[in-house]
Amino acid sequence: MNTRALPAGLARTLAQRARAFYALTKPRVVALIVFTAVIGMLLAAPDAVPAQILVGGTLGIALVAGAAAAVNCLVEQSIDAVMLRTRWRPLPRGELSAFQTLVFAGVVGGAGLWILANFVNSLTMWLTLATFVGYAIVYTVILKPATPQNIVIGGASGAMPPVLGWAAVTGEVHTEAMLLFLIIFAWTPPHFWALALYRTADYAKAGLPMLPVTHGKEYTRLQVLLYTIILFGVSLLPYAIRMSGLLYLAAACVLGAVFLGYAIRVYVAYSDRVARAMFRFSILYLAALFGALLLDHYLAH
Repeated sequence: MNTRALPAGLARTLAQRARAFYALTKPRVVALIVFTAVIGMLLAAPDAVPAQILVGGTLGIALVAGAAAAVNCLVEQSIDAVMLRTRWRPLPRGELSAFQTLVFAGVVGGAGLWILANFVNSLTMWLTLATFVGYAIVYTVILKPATPQNIVIGGASGAMPPVLGWAAVTGEVHTEAMLLFLIIFAWTPPHFWALALYRTADYAKAGLPMLPVTHGKEYTRLQVLLYTIILFGVSLLPYAIRMSGLLYLAAACVLGAVFLGYAIRVYVAYSDRVARAMFRFSILYLAALFGALLLDHYLAH
């Protein structure tokens, strides 16, 4: 018996298990959540954000977001198993059990809430818990399998991170924080419906009532265009209330024009390639828009 092989084999097993748990948290999604939450913190602070708030808020929100993603994977494991986009996830592949996932989500989410309660403030903790319930329970369990408007209604949970960041610094929720919420809320439908358009067969196979499955692609393309127009208007509101200056206004106009250009192409001359390009740009759009808002904020100060 080769005793030296045991530690190496155990190390590989532990590394594979760690990668599986990490995948449960949907790290790319969580990265965007954390990014917008941190922007909310930085915009709310007149000067520098206290280190305890910045670190505690970022870590706590990230952990709870990861736990919500794990619950989403648990609830949707049978759906994920039949969709090309998601069948690689740990639960469909049998790398983790439902019990392991549930325990992981409980430990990680509980740790995140504890950090927020003890190192940030109670308002942020309760708002983050409400966001967890909104995404993991209301959206995943109730809305997603029940209505093609799941993305619109459930988008409220996805739009909360900058509000959480703002509350972490101020202990309150101000008008400016709700504008950040409104931007992401308006961004969510064209972002996800662009994805749904070129993944319609996948969603139909899984039995999910996404808009292009229930109402057809032409109707969905129109909705993508209309919501993109709404998003363009909403993105100008920070300048309208003097939350930002001309730098942000210019960035919002340029980014919005490009986004609107994609939406027009999706509506007028649809192809899966264009829808995929719009989906990818939508992620860049949100990051760049919030980045411009932050840069404008610091230049103004």
